[in-house]
Amino acid sequence: MSNTKKQTELVALGALFTALVIILQLIGSAIHLGPFSISLVLVPIVLGSALCGYKIGAFLGLVFGFAVLISGDAGAFLAVDVVGTIVTVLLKGVGCGLAAGLVYKALCKANTYLAVVAAAVVCPIVNTGIFLLGCLLFFMEPVTAWAAALGFADVGKYMIFGLVGGNFLVEMAVNIVLAPVIIRIISIIRKSKA
Repeated sequence: MSNTKKQTELVALGALFTALVIILQLIGSAIHLGPFSISLVLVPIVLGSALCGYKIGAFLGLVFGFAVLISGDAGAFLAVDVVGTIVTVLLKGVGCGLAAGLVYKALCKANTYLAVVAAAVVCPIVNTGIFLLGCLLFFMEPVTAWAAALGFADVGKYMIFGLVGGNFLVEMAVNIVLAPVIIRIISIIRKSKA
């Protein structure tokens, strides 16, 4: 494949995944499990990271962050600390895309399937981990109050089981199931065109 054709394909795929990130975030913001919506967006971030590279993955994560801010998903946190919310949301988006891309790049030469699964696992771990870190840095007072209001004596247990637990497990499962299947389909289509 010529360099120009490859660049054109990367731009087209990047644009497609960008559109999917925006659409899935806006649709996904209506699907709640616990206090927050489920991030269906992580699948196109993993796919973009694997197919287009870690830079596109980081960009898709940034788009995800902006879509979260626009969709209203971060409203409870914006009311507490605007700067902390923006930093946390954008950092978790960029971080999950970048990490997925770097993990894929590190493993793809050994085994493409393993690389996709590992990227699909790392993406929600980084997304949720940075969110929890943001809670610790910027929002402990309101999170502690929310925990107490829901009967949690331990704010840490609330953060893991009440705040992110269900969402994290669903996001992880969706990523692990869909990302390898979609990558395989794209690979078959590419081979049939060659």
